[in-house]
Amino acid sequence: MIGLLRGKILDKQPPQLLLDVNGVGYEVDAPMTTFYDLPDVGAEVMLFTHLAVREDAHTLYGFAKRTDRDLFRNLLKVNGVGARLALAILSGMETRVFITCVQTGDAGALVQLPGIGKKTAERLIIELRDRLQLPAEAVPTAASAPARLATPVEDAVSALVGLGYKPQDASRMVRSLETTNLSSEEIIRGALQAVVQ
Repeated sequence: MIGLLRGKILDKQPPQLLLDVNGVGYEVDAPMTTFYDLPDVGAEVMLFTHLAVREDAHTLYGFAKRTDRDLFRNLLKVNGVGARLALAILSGMETRVFITCVQTGDAGALVQLPGIGKKTAERLIIELRDRLQLPAEAVPTAASAPARLATPVEDAVSALVGLGYKPQDASRMVRSLETTNLSSEEIIRGALQAVVQ
């Protein structure tokens, strides 16, 4: 299994890029969320990869973050979701937002993704809810990593989502505050007070 590639970008034509790794050119399919973070042609890049082997093709998928690759692999385990649809999901929504939608049962947000109907959205929620965990803010960690203590900011966002705020609104509310050295309760209180004012 090819798990990681580090090399020079020779060409970028979404959803595919050509990567020169020590003289070997790898064609890699990547979601748009990865393309947004790629440097210019000629620059070196490191991608976490997933090799899909079928009878008629060997396809390499590349991701800027390990959490994106882990989500891709989890999506492939869902009945009716293939590699193309998984790539479309990752292209249409950031991993953190997708996981939050699944954990909160927000089927309405998921049906906005290309190729996702109501039944598929519900299946994604049912089959992935217990498998996915929100990664740390800055550190790429596996979605299947052992449970860890959430930060006060993550706790506050989760609580606000539980109160009915949309994940992106909850994140925006928390980001507008100075959260250094605050407990999750203080962050929640500050976010709610800011809404009332």
